[in-house]
Amino acid sequence: MTETADDLSAPLGQDKPRRKHRRRLPFTAMQLLAVLLGLFLVAFAGFAIFNKDPLGGEPMTRLAIREPKAEDKASDEKPAASDHGQESKQDSKHEAKEASKQPGEQKTVTMIDGSTGTRHDVVIGGGNAADKVEAASAPPPVMAGIDSKLLEKSRYGMIPVVAGDLKPFNVYAADADRAKAARMPVVAILIGGLGVGAAKTTDAIMRLPPAVTLAFTPYGSDPGKLAERARAQRHEIFLQIPMEPYDFPDNDPGPQTLLTSLSADQNMDRLYWHLSRMQGYAGLTNFMGARFIATDAAMQPIIREAAKRGLGFFDDGSSPRSIAPQAAASQAMPFGKGDIAIDVVPTPAEIDRALSKLEAAARERGAAVGIASALPVSIERIGAWTKTLGDRGILLVPLTTAMLKSKSS
Repeated sequence: MTETADDLSAPLGQDKPRRKHRRRLPFTAMQLLAVLLGLFLVAFAGFAIFNKDPLGGEPMTRLAIREPKAEDKASDEKPAASDHGQESKQDSKHEAKEASKQPGEQKTVTMIDGSTGTRHDVVIGGGNAADKVEAASAPPPVMAGIDSKLLEKSRYGMIPVVAGDLKPFNVYAADADRAKAARMPVVAILIGGLGVGAAKTTDAIMRLPPAVTLAFTPYGSDPGKLAERARAQRHEIFLQIPMEPYDFPDNDPGPQTLLTSLSADQNMDRLYWHLSRMQGYAGLTNFMGARFIATDAAMQPIIREAAKRGLGFFDDGSSPRSIAPQAAASQAMPFGKGDIAIDVVPTPAEIDRALSKLEAAARERGAAVGIASALPVSIERIGAWTKTLGDRGILLVPLTTAMLKSKSS
């Protein structure tokens, strides 16, 4: 009845609106769908945050790499063509560098003198404790041409000693015309820092005249072998003793350095270690050591020991406060002091200027000593200078000859 009334009241020409019937999902199904959607979003966000993808999701191509066959390996090991020569050299350098890092090998440390800028290469032994014990129990071999009567056994090896009237200073001094040296001005040259770096040491040995004296540090894999070669070429040799500079330990001469903070017995033990590294030296000279050589309590025992063992002492002249001259005079031992540092500025012009000053000092005082390192430019300029020195009325002599002339004058 109601439905008929609705039909009669509806406007003509229009259909009766129809009711829409919706199907509603149960409430529990809606919750499940929301939970699943939430879990998906959380998982996606976690993957984006924590996944360490260096490509940032960019497309990737994966290639399968096969194991090279034996013939392929053989061809790879053959020398490369000329355009790959540089790569081969680089590989060799890399292998040599890596080999130097292996346990038990030695390493070279470059130390820079804070006052002069001079570089010193020092080789420090590596390896484990067993290796070091073995090395300590195997002292350096005695060099050829060494008088066994002038050697004494110590805990580290053989060290020099006086035998009757024989003293190492006299026995190992290089030959020189001392009568001629007494009548004319003389100059001596001491090249220091040798024994580490076989190339530069050999260069100094072979290119400089025998009258040039060579000073060896106690470091290096085998300094005695190089010192032996120097003596075979009739060079006189001295041993450099590492001593404490003012800015130690920032400026470190090397292992077993003599220190003002140590007792006399401790420094003497270190001195014996240095003395045992080689033989055949006529005397000692300081390696750095501005503080040590100026400290009376530390330096006096070293001078006394050197005098007792028949050695001379040469002060390189780098410390104006050195007490070495007075200490050596009290022991009546051969002594000398450096006058000119030849290659402080290592350029040909400055080295030539320093050599001219050395000549002038020799003419003024009768004897003068120059100090230099084994830089290629130093060796080249000193070698050229010595060839014409006699023409200018000056005699080149070994350091021991200059020391004896200075003492007698």
